[in-house]
Amino acid sequence: MADSEMEMDGGPSGAGAPAEGESTLGMLDVLLFSIIAGLLIFWAVFRKKKEEIPEFKKIPTQAITPRETSFIEKMKKTGKNIVVFYGSQTGTAEEFANRLSKDAQRYGMRGTVADPEEYDMSELSRLSEIDNSIAVFCMATYGEGDPTDNAQDFYDWLQEADDDLSGVNFTVFGLGNKTYEHYNAMGKYVDKRLQQLGAKRIFDLGMGDDDGNLEEDFVSWREQFWPAVCEHFGVEATGDESSIRQYELVVHTDINMNKVYTGEMGRLKSFETQKMPFDAKNPFLGTVTANRKLNKGGSRHLMHLELDISASKIRYDSGDHVAVYPINDTTLVNKIGEILNVDLDTVISLNNLDEESNKKHPFPCPTSYRTALTHYLDITNPPRTNVLYELSQYATDPKDQETLRKMASSATEGKSHYQTWVLEAKRNILAVLQDMPSLRPPIDHLCELLPRLQARYYSIASSSKVHSNSVHICAVVVEYETKTGRTNKGVATNWLKNKVPTDNGHKSMVPLFVRKSQFRLPFKASTPVIMIGPGTGIAPFMGFIQERAWLKQQGKEVGETVLYYGCRHRNEDFLYQEELEQFEKDGVLTQLNVAFSRDQAEKVYVQHLLKKNKENLWKLIHTDNAHIYICGDARNMARDVQNTFYEIASELGSMTHTQAVDYVKKLMTKGRYSQDVWS
Repeated sequence: MADSEMEMDGGPSGAGAPAEGESTLGMLDVLLFSIIAGLLIFWAVFRKKKEEIPEFKKIPTQAITPRETSFIEKMKKTGKNIVVFYGSQTGTAEEFANRLSKDAQRYGMRGTVADPEEYDMSELSRLSEIDNSIAVFCMATYGEGDPTDNAQDFYDWLQEADDDLSGVNFTVFGLGNKTYEHYNAMGKYVDKRLQQLGAKRIFDLGMGDDDGNLEEDFVSWREQFWPAVCEHFGVEATGDESSIRQYELVVHTDINMNKVYTGEMGRLKSFETQKMPFDAKNPFLGTVTANRKLNKGGSRHLMHLELDISASKIRYDSGDHVAVYPINDTTLVNKIGEILNVDLDTVISLNNLDEESNKKHPFPCPTSYRTALTHYLDITNPPRTNVLYELSQYATDPKDQETLRKMASSATEGKSHYQTWVLEAKRNILAVLQDMPSLRPPIDHLCELLPRLQARYYSIASSSKVHSNSVHICAVVVEYETKTGRTNKGVATNWLKNKVPTDNGHKSMVPLFVRKSQFRLPFKASTPVIMIGPGTGIAPFMGFIQERAWLKQQGKEVGETVLYYGCRHRNEDFLYQEELEQFEKDGVLTQLNVAFSRDQAEKVYVQHLLKKNKENLWKLIHTDNAHIYICGDARNMARDVQNTFYEIASELGSMTHTQAVDYVKKLMTKGRYSQDVWS
């Protein structure tokens, strides 16, 4: 239609023109016609033709099904009769679960490990459909008696469930720390609740204490657990104590390096192309914008870091935790490569021999040995007994082999030797290899056995009301000499220490995510707060104080803000001294009480200052409904502070010791006594 319209327009334009014009118009017509014809030919030849669809032979395809959420169906399909669930925050409970699952084979049973977050836990009632079945729960307690992140949904289900679990066999091993108020709360709750729902406990609740010897607690419990299982089901141990490999090695000699993991936690190339939302499996790369030493003297290095999160849409509240993924010291990594005589740049995959397992690899694969040892594996903590046992087969000296196996046994002599030679001497895997020249295991088996390198959590030392685009960290660099004369360095703090804002023109980046906390300022700004945080325990209170200052600037009525801080020397390690004194001068901090423990003959700690100011404290707590916050060392400081509050309540509240303890416990229940502590 367009072409015919153009031709019609061309004709009338020359009507009634003189003879010369007619001749000129004729030439123009020819020229115009030629152009049109050329365009038509171009269109006909080069127009986008409809693509011909070649005929392919139809191949029947298997329908893509959603991820299996029924662990019962999975167990039936794979012939498993033991399922080991884990609630893990730092990886230890998951590691124990894997060990128990591997044990099953030695007793003629078949085990599988399951993350409760990935399955429909209401299916637990169907476990009785599988003969000789048992559910084992390795449950860690996090923070103030809370479930771990991956066990939160399971915990919620248990609280609301009215399912009939009769016919379901179970046992629980809890992981906790006696220095915390709610020791092994999650393990105790799961054990009690499952029995209430009708499940049958076939072995006693086990409780591991990380403040003591968690490994020994687990091994001792495990040594008694399996005989109880054998007795219950009428089975016997096969007697096969040989090493059972869970993964097979594949070496990639010709692989596209764009398909190789280089330190990412989940999605390949996630550090090159960042995508929201950011969490433990998809950390954000925060840029280091500040890194300064806080202390003016002394042998320690206390530091303040600021990480830019402006492009992440990460939101945080005062009291939350920031988790960072560190990397291991390259010197240690290289030494492991040298001692085992391997090319660390070899690209490998470790593939799960159980094809039905959700966990296809022990860490992201394919990757190189160097990346695995640098980013994914824990090479600095003392190896657990199961690692020593499995490695013992590679010791060519019979004495070394015997020593390793004895340390992994439940024999008193073996436990004692493991305690002194490994734990107290702080021998990491490199030190074990160095001190046992006959032990040279294949590096792939070593990588299979070593636990994952975990994220490190820090109390955020800022308020998002003031610093919405950054999170601040306050930390002390860990470095000490072991009994063997070696220098051990904290993985994360030494790595962070060297993260300067610009490194040879490049920005320093830190993979991070934020974990929400229950450590919160009162809802009403007018409520008084009492903060107790010596050393780096000051961290969350910097955020609290910044927020109270901001609220005051907004014209809000802000209650008394009292801080009890402690350090060794006023002129050495009084952290944030200028900032705190300015907050006091501005009236934001109504009281700044500082205990300098070593500036006088007798040591003075925060609890001594609490006793000194007991009348004022009791008024704030008992009359003004103040909230109490404690941050720092759980083993000594938090316990001593709590005992001090018992004494104050007993003396000024005219209570017996038992009544005083109950009074403080009620403050905890009401959310008026909060702790953010570590051991």
